[in-house]
Amino acid sequence: MTLAERIGQLNLVPNGPAFDRSAVEHGAIGGIMGFASPREIAGLQAVARRAPGGVPLLVGLDVLHGLRTMAPLPLGEAASFDPDLARETARMAAREAAALGMNWTFAPMVDIARDPRWGRMVEGAGEDPLLGSLFAESRVRGFREGGLAVTLKHFAGYGAASGGRDYDLAEIAPGTLHDLYLPPFRAGIEAGAESVMSAFHALNGVPATASSLLLTDVLRRRWGYDGFVVSDWQAIPQLIDHGVAAGEAEAARKALLAGVDLDMASDLYARHLASEVAAGRIPEAAVTEAARRVLRAKLRMGLFDRPPPDALPESAPAPTADTRAIVRRAARDSMVLLRNEGVLPLAGPRRIVLVGEMATSGRALAGPHGALERWEDTVTILAGLQARAARDGATVAAVAGCALVCDSDAGFAAAETAARDADLVVAVLGEPVELTGEGGSRASLALPDRQSALLDRLLATGKPVILVLVASRPIELGPALDRLAGLLMAWFPGTEGGNALADILFGDESPSAKLPVTWPRTVGQVPLTYDTPSSGRPFETGNRFTLRYADQSLEPLFPFGFGLTYSRFDLTPGMVGASRIARDGALEVRATLTNAGPRAAREVVQLYIRQRRARVVRPLRQLKAFEKVALGPGESREVVLRVPFAALGYTREDGTYAVEPGPVEAFLGTSSAAARPVGTVELVTGR
Repeated sequence: MTLAERIGQLNLVPNGPAFDRSAVEHGAIGGIMGFASPREIAGLQAVARRAPGGVPLLVGLDVLHGLRTMAPLPLGEAASFDPDLARETARMAAREAAALGMNWTFAPMVDIARDPRWGRMVEGAGEDPLLGSLFAESRVRGFREGGLAVTLKHFAGYGAASGGRDYDLAEIAPGTLHDLYLPPFRAGIEAGAESVMSAFHALNGVPATASSLLLTDVLRRRWGYDGFVVSDWQAIPQLIDHGVAAGEAEAARKALLAGVDLDMASDLYARHLASEVAAGRIPEAAVTEAARRVLRAKLRMGLFDRPPPDALPESAPAPTADTRAIVRRAARDSMVLLRNEGVLPLAGPRRIVLVGEMATSGRALAGPHGALERWEDTVTILAGLQARAARDGATVAAVAGCALVCDSDAGFAAAETAARDADLVVAVLGEPVELTGEGGSRASLALPDRQSALLDRLLATGKPVILVLVASRPIELGPALDRLAGLLMAWFPGTEGGNALADILFGDESPSAKLPVTWPRTVGQVPLTYDTPSSGRPFETGNRFTLRYADQSLEPLFPFGFGLTYSRFDLTPGMVGASRIARDGALEVRATLTNAGPRAAREVVQLYIRQRRARVVRPLRQLKAFEKVALGPGESREVVLRVPFAALGYTREDGTYAVEPGPVEAFLGTSSAAARPVGTVELVTGR
């Protein structure tokens, strides 16, 4: 290939008015993005195959949680504590996209996110590296099985943005980076990820798009990764705004030499790489190697062998019965029951009133990053509850109270009247789509605008109120929480959200989800995570000179791993296996889980550890294993959780990973707070 053709492979061009089809004819484009017409995609692929080199195009789109059939947002799916479920929904989404000619998704996002103010928390799996790694692996496998290459994003530490502000800098110590933020990327790479996306932000003072430490030293030299790196949207020219490049040519040079292979949407590689090579500022071999990585991925994806499609649909087909069944199960398995004062599950001929425009809006349930979604495909909460209530002789009516953007009290009086005339109120409140996802960082975690005032008016009627939250993050509820009859976190449940919520509220399915993030009482506590490090002055009641707030509890409103069911589970005291563990051994904990309640249900048994002595301060608890168990009434089952010796270490300040000798305490339970000590093992590192 000529130098121009090699540079063409590094050029990723978006759809839009400026798209130049002739650039494909001349082999000057390696990939396209944002195209939704199957016939247009097929036509461009045909042009690319006739161009010099005959190299097919990468065809990318943000397919995060569905193409047209929408599953819950990834954070909601992580609440299922069921990685296999995420694999199934990713496979479904990929099949829908691949049928239209797409072959690459800018997903999954595997950033660990520990500050709920960050709007993009909803795209990942939450705050824990084990949970994040398992879901990263499953989503990679699911997308690839469905026919899409994947992009792990955003490398790396993007979820640690200062103040929860999207695009802001992150400061992360090397040990924390390797133990907390990088494991999901490593898991996704080991699962076969074809590409990695560099992040927008600066990590420890260096923009990720110009970081040879991240993109070359860690990713390629340490991990041996031979896939390609793509920039985020116009991230290369943003090096100028970061202040590390004086102009476009220097930005292109710094990005390429750091390890960015594919330039997304800026055209800087196309405009400047050839002249930079001619001037001797970029070795031609660096361009060749970048093109080789892109071409290698295309070969592995089988793009050269794919025959032209025989027939193409006009657009994305509507959701089918099969895809609806998948996302309905995913939605109900993601909904977290956080409070139940005996009102759930619903039964009998009650008069139920839904309050909040979110109850009647398909748009509200789909959430951000909807690919080719159509809101009319979505089963609204009103439609789902009305269909199910009829079986019990119940009635469901709806009154808006206020609009999706609740900036007026005009509808409050009508909502109050409807509430007083009903037996039960289901308030459907939360975050409008515009306040979530990329660019959706918030300084407040309260219900937006006038929603809290509406909720207070409903509670004042004296009727039992169940609050259903449609949101991307924990919401600050204040004193209203103690007055609620029920609280359910529905996240953004997707296409079958209304039916899934009906399944849960009416008890056709028992809720089984757990929080993948710690839920703070107030925004002033954040960042607040379950795995806080040990303190030299731990909290002591009555002693102001210990770890505490003067005006607020240290404890979260709801801990990581928490979620209620409609049954009751008993977990016998766990038994630790061997008291001493050597290099070839494993921490093993056995316990018996019994469903002591009247309903079939599922519970998540969680194993945490604490290393009490080490060279550096260690977390009070770390999730190391879990299992989701389904049991019928009265049924029992032994649960065995194992953690390999090698997984009991950490990265030291010098960058080396080690398992240190000494005692490790094991905790077992159904949330991070409820886990109780079950024994201590001694790690033995000598021969």
